[in-house]
Amino acid sequence: MEADFSEMRNELQSRDAHWRRTQLECQQLHTELLKIREYKDMQEIQIQHQSSCVQLTEQPEHKKAELLLLAQSQEHQQEELNKIRNHLYREEQSHCSEEERMKTEISALTEELHQKEITIATIMEKASLLERQLKMELEIKDKLLAKQQLLDFRYRVIKSENTHLKDMV
Repeated sequence: MEADFSEMRNELQSRDAHWRRTQLECQQLHTELLKIREYKDMQEIQIQHQSSCVQLTEQPEHKKAELLLLAQSQEHQQEELNKIRNHLYREEQSHCSEEERMKTEISALTEELHQKEITIATIMEKASLLERQLKMELEIKDKLLAKQQLLDFRYRVIKSENTHLKDMV
């Protein structure tokens, strides 16, 4: 029983550690997403600034080429951002499902442990009752044995007296 409880406790601790690692990874991904958003915002500001600078300093043909390059760069960055968002979403879903599974498992293990504790308490109660019954039976048998020995002794005394009386008669 102790080994089972120890094993369950170790399993719960292992799963708790895994759950904490998953939470930490999730927090790191959130932090990374915030950094990417900040980076994107800064790039958009730079793009706007560059766009206004280009308008002031360069000719219309160069502006179109640069705007096209900037648009392509922005599309690429948007794709990267979408990939990161998708990855983060999958990680969050995985984390949530893992967390739910662990909660369910912990609940089941707790219920099983509770049932085993009830079983142990019941067995201990029955053992205590049986022990009291055995003690009572032992006391009764001891009393009966003492009576039997007393009766045996009396029988021998009476038999001896009878023999003595027969010899006298």
